[in-house]
Amino acid sequence: MTDALFFLGTHAVTAIEALAGVLGALVLVLLLLLARRSGGRGEDAAVLASEQAARADALEARLRDLARFQSETSGRVQAMTEVMSQRQSELARAVSERLDSTSHRLGESFNTAARATHESLTTLAERLLLVEKAERSLTDLSSQVLSLRDTLSNKQARGAFGQARMEAIVADGLPKDSFAFQYTLSNGKRPDCAIFLPGDPRPLLVDAKFPLEAVTAFREAQTPEGRRAAGTRLSQDVMRHVTDVAEKYLVPGETQDIAIIFVPSESVHAELHEHFDAVIQRAFRARVVLVSPSLLMLAIQVVQAIAKDARMRQQADAIRREVGLLVGDVTRLRERVGDLSKHFTQVGDDVSRVMVSADKIAKRGLRLEQLEFETPPPEPTRPPPSAAMVPQRTAPLHGPAE
Repeated sequence: MTDALFFLGTHAVTAIEALAGVLGALVLVLLLLLARRSGGRGEDAAVLASEQAARADALEARLRDLARFQSETSGRVQAMTEVMSQRQSELARAVSERLDSTSHRLGESFNTAARATHESLTTLAERLLLVEKAERSLTDLSSQVLSLRDTLSNKQARGAFGQARMEAIVADGLPKDSFAFQYTLSNGKRPDCAIFLPGDPRPLLVDAKFPLEAVTAFREAQTPEGRRAAGTRLSQDVMRHVTDVAEKYLVPGETQDIAIIFVPSESVHAELHEHFDAVIQRAFRARVVLVSPSLLMLAIQVVQAIAKDARMRQQADAIRREVGLLVGDVTRLRERVGDLSKHFTQVGDDVSRVMVSADKIAKRGLRLEQLEFETPPPEPTRPPPSAAMVPQRTAPLHGPAE
């Protein structure tokens, strides 16, 4: 009864409101009729009564129509309510299914995202662990670099470092009998290393000390004047060391004509060749060569090649002697093979004679089997074989072993 029957503008008119309106209209009509009855003059009461009855019938008919319309409207409203409730339940079910599928997809998405996040975090943790290890390695390396710097700042420690590096290069590349550390010369001097070349008793001497303070000052100079002063000091220190090595380690007739100064740093050696070429040339004229670790390795390889060539020359006579003996053995083998061939030929002849005798015996057996006893003609008398006609073996089948 509270559902809307129709709309007036934006207002929804319900059945109760419509019934109230109809009743109000009836009351208004009755009031009008009463007013007309009291105010009408000369009107016939029967006409009025009939008119009122007709109007009452019409009003009753309209009320019946209105009741029928109201019942039909109620049925329609009830049917619409049932349809709406059914549609609402279907919509609720569809919404529930959609929410379930959406929740399932969201759950799977959340699980996938959680796994991916977990894998990413695991990978990130592993990389952070690698970064931490690298950081520790860099820390250790920086401490080692500082330790190396402290070592190189001390002259005695720097000398021990250069000596150890030179000894490692020489010991790794040469046999033990090809070098000697702290070798003593006839003048009482003791170079850091003496390398002995094959076929030459004179050793090649190597000095592992180098004035690094001047190089450090040259690198750390901030002004052009300071750099020139450091360069002059470096040139003087290097030439002083070259002169000392030439005077101490170049002994005529006892050592090689050149000596080697080992520079334990490739960068220092390259900087000397780049900025102090005149010093390098003066050192070369003084028969002293400055070498870096890589150049010392190359020199060691050259000494290895020379030693290998000398060993091959020493073994050449032994190889030639062994080849001569091998040729003699081959010649004797050829002779003995010839003798064995002769023996095989003699054996073949003997086998042929045996086959002839066997054929004769077979023929005689066939005649005996056929009983062919014919008187054979007398055989001519043959002289006994002489010793010269008896075949003799010239040599045994196997020659005597030498």
